[in-house]
Amino acid sequence: MDLTRNERELRELYARWLDRATKAGFAVSLAAFLVYVSGLVAAFVPPADLPRYWALPVDRFIAATGAPQQWAWLPLLGYSDVLNLAAVALLALVTPACYARLLPTLLRQRDWLQLALACAQVLVLATAASGLLAGAG
Repeated sequence: MDLTRNERELRELYARWLDRATKAGFAVSLAAFLVYVSGLVAAFVPPADLPRYWALPVDRFIAATGAPQQWAWLPLLGYSDVLNLAAVALLALVTPACYARLLPTLLRQRDWLQLALACAQVLVLATAASGLLAGAG
């Protein structure tokens, strides 16, 4: 399959951003994990207590530990286990960040269909991340 110059440019741009963001996300995840297992920073739920909660359904785990729900973990970033959650959230941002990076190039190329699809993808992912459409639990 022969690609046009614009298609190659988009693929390479997306791939560069994906590569860099994934590597950065991995590094942040590894650092957060090392902080957690080293005990340098206290955990919200101490690792020694985790075996007691492993078998619980999520609603009972939350009730027993007081673990935050939805976006309530943000103020708790001072805990090492919550830092791990933040690292996972950072990895979840890789795809929308890569799509968002394509938007100016698609606009410059006047590729309206691909621009609309990329905007829709970013919008869907942002809406999902926001929790606006989450059912009451």
